[in-house]
Amino acid sequence: MADRQKTVGVLTGGGDVPGLNPALKTLVTRATENGYRVIGIRRGWGGLLGFNRDDPESWEKTIMPLDRHAVRTVDRTGGTFLHTSRTNPGKVANVDVPGFLRGADYDPSDSKQHDFTDHVLANLEHLGIDALIPIGGDDTLSYAERLYREGFPVVAIPKTMDNDVFGTDYCIGFSTAVTRSVNFIHSLRTSAGSHERIAVVELFGRNSGETSLISAYLAGVDRALISEVPFDVEKLALLLQEDKRGNRSNYAMVTVSEGASMTGGQIVEYGQEDAYGHKKLGGIGVVVSEAVKRLTGSHIIYQQLSYLMRSGAPDSLDLMVAYNYANMTMDLITEGMSGRMVAMQGGTYRHIPISSIMQGEKRVDVAELYDTDEYRPKVRHVLGKPMFLY
Repeated sequence: MADRQKTVGVLTGGGDVPGLNPALKTLVTRATENGYRVIGIRRGWGGLLGFNRDDPESWEKTIMPLDRHAVRTVDRTGGTFLHTSRTNPGKVANVDVPGFLRGADYDPSDSKQHDFTDHVLANLEHLGIDALIPIGGDDTLSYAERLYREGFPVVAIPKTMDNDVFGTDYCIGFSTAVTRSVNFIHSLRTSAGSHERIAVVELFGRNSGETSLISAYLAGVDRALISEVPFDVEKLALLLQEDKRGNRSNYAMVTVSEGASMTGGQIVEYGQEDAYGHKKLGGIGVVVSEAVKRLTGSHIIYQQLSYLMRSGAPDSLDLMVAYNYANMTMDLITEGMSGRMVAMQGGTYRHIPISSIMQGEKRVDVAELYDTDEYRPKVRHVLGKPMFLY
């Protein structure tokens, strides 16, 4: 009797970033070359939660068989053609429980959370998946680590434009996000200079200030507010006034990480918590803009880059890392390894235990890279540092 063809499953979770589709294409190409069947799971962990083994109508909504033809051109665009979600099958509120899983006592007003990990594992077995490849940030990969502890083979790929997955110097999507930000900041100088205003640019980044720090560093922005260091808005206003007066074009610019906060203040959050306990961030730029306008009397240009940072096609670096992470992943699976995450450390491609992501938080090295008195990047010593400084 012939051996059953081995099958890998792949999903993308969390926010979309440029580089996901190239990674998916490479995974499928390498897998088929190595004799594997590939099943794409739609909408991240939501696909495995919503797959109903007894209802064929749910299959098309949640899974997608993948071959070379299906992925032939996907690497030319950004985002993820598998789609994504922020679902955590280990913590599902009643209102998010798929209809076919709701019992007679279902109450949508009940805030109780349910753990559907057994359901997910049964679905993986039913689909014949021998190894799973989750591509995501620390939230998505934290559930992948849970599945591995439950005994299921997993090899993970880190992606997030925040670049904050612990254990790796680089996550797919970061370079493009910074490149977009630098380009938009330079373009915004036109209006800021023409109208002699102070420009406040708010950037995605959640609780890591790396996008604000690196974008400000590369774009030569006057000041940068990061999530790791609370700021005094009155002091900031004075600094920006000095910057504006010292500029022959009479304007100044400041980048603001969405997770930044004033001294003694709170992070600006809104909406309900997602499945990983996070509320939406954003709006601190408005607070900064209004305060700086009141304190300086200067007109303000406020620009929230938000999703523009993560949209569109990947740059060359994200293409390179996406292709290489995907090839490494298939190498590991072919060799029978699991419980690993592909990573970059010190400029070298490596693989590490997936449990590494649970062992700390990746944040800006303030002492090395930031001037807490001047609210700006302070990069003096780069010898021995990785390409993106940490």
